[in-house]
Amino acid sequence: MNREEMINSVNLNKDTYDFIVIGGGATGLGTALEAAARGYSVVLVEQNDFTKGTSSRSTKLVHGGVRYLAQGDLPLVLEALRERGLMKQNAPHLVKDQKFIIPSYSWWVKPYYTVGLTMYDLLSGRLSLGRSLPYSRKKTIKCIPTLKTKNLNGGVVYHDGQFDDARFGINLAQTIVEKGGICLNYTKVTGLIKTNSKVTGVRVKDELSGKETEIRGKAIINATGVFIDNIRKMDEPKADKMVCVSQGVHLVLDKKFCPNDYAIMIPQTSDGRVLFAVPWHDKIVVGTTDVMKEDAELEPKALDEEIDFILETAGRYLAEEPTRADVKSVFAGLRPLAAPEKGSKKTKEISRGHKIVVSEAGMLTITGGKWTTYRQMGEDVINRLIKKSDFKQTKSNTRHLRIHGYKKNVDLNDPLYFYGTDKEGIETLAKKEKYTASVSKSLKIIEAQVIWAVRYEMAKTIEDVLARRTRSLFLDAKESVAIAPKVASLMASELGHDSAWEAAQVATFKEIAKNYILN
Repeated sequence: MNREEMINSVNLNKDTYDFIVIGGGATGLGTALEAAARGYSVVLVEQNDFTKGTSSRSTKLVHGGVRYLAQGDLPLVLEALRERGLMKQNAPHLVKDQKFIIPSYSWWVKPYYTVGLTMYDLLSGRLSLGRSLPYSRKKTIKCIPTLKTKNLNGGVVYHDGQFDDARFGINLAQTIVEKGGICLNYTKVTGLIKTNSKVTGVRVKDELSGKETEIRGKAIINATGVFIDNIRKMDEPKADKMVCVSQGVHLVLDKKFCPNDYAIMIPQTSDGRVLFAVPWHDKIVVGTTDVMKEDAELEPKALDEEIDFILETAGRYLAEEPTRADVKSVFAGLRPLAAPEKGSKKTKEISRGHKIVVSEAGMLTITGGKWTTYRQMGEDVINRLIKKSDFKQTKSNTRHLRIHGYKKNVDLNDPLYFYGTDKEGIETLAKKEKYTASVSKSLKIIEAQVIWAVRYEMAKTIEDVLARRTRSLFLDAKESVAIAPKVASLMASELGHDSAWEAAQVATFKEIAKNYILN
């Protein structure tokens, strides 16, 4: 995955690509992979880094949506349950079965949720991850010894998927390139090209070199998440708003708050949402919130009331109530929800299903959806575009397409497990080129991971390495700031940058990291 080679290829190629995908999050990557896997020529452009926005800031769940079942959205649940199973089949190094327990402090909780979750299991069919069962008080405490025990009468266990979102995104980009597609980060669309009132290309700026170029395409796809309206207005300046922006915040705590490999699901918080506490990379991710935001931004900031809400809600169920001092990192993500057509709704009630719109000029925009359904969204987009055009007619072949790094039965105790088959390459690089030294003992990162991210995963900044190639910023923000100079030095050496670049990178990263640290 060589960015310079791909940039040059795009600059020299005067032909028209089949598809141009704008946006390097879950939806854009899924769409580009769908196109590349079918044999079409495709270029994906992302204004920042792959999964920089919403797609690296999820609850780390691959799920059918228990809440959507309660809302009666059966088609969305069925679709998501199927896709959950396919994600686990196609990327077993990143997606795993996760057991969740709903603690019961009222007599009706166990029978009610056992019945509902049994339906959830049945809907998943052959792709089920496990059976939902009522647990006794004793067994519930054994599984989650940190729960408050007063009035606890047991719990209900059910199964869903858990994954690493940003790593999944990088592996998708690698798979696209392996299938003949082009993926470019730090490539911003500055305008659309129109021929006879039809969108036929994009003007882009390489944010690293400053160079501008034009790319021609038979079909242009706007998959920019919370920023879709910005691109739509390049096509139709008076276009109605298509997306509602909702913020979700997560806190990362030490593993001691949930020491076993069980997650907690609180099905009804004070604002009517669901709260999760999920084991992830030897930490616990707790969230989320749902607050309507006026504007989209690349680095959203958690509000004090969101942080307090999560801590207070978690404290109702945990024997040791977490405080601000316990928070290793806080991260905020913005959800692109399909705007309701009439009137306003609370964000938790707006459908998480995806929505496709094609403008008069022919540009397709997709919004809504979630990580779990990324593949289905891509399939729907490509099917829609090839139906009414001169494209060769093809059928989707991504249901059983193995994602880069595919490896079964990885050892979750190995710090490099999430690299899948690339793990051996990193170990060889470390040994041959003497990059075995530790960058962070607590986060178990070695120098070879930084070099690997630069050489093979298109990492261009400290943030790329510490936020998305490794998950340091999300796991322990203060530790990430401490190791930033070391990472900058390794990257500068590999990329041929000087000490001024190193200093600027460290300063920029420290500024970004402020949003992840609670004072």
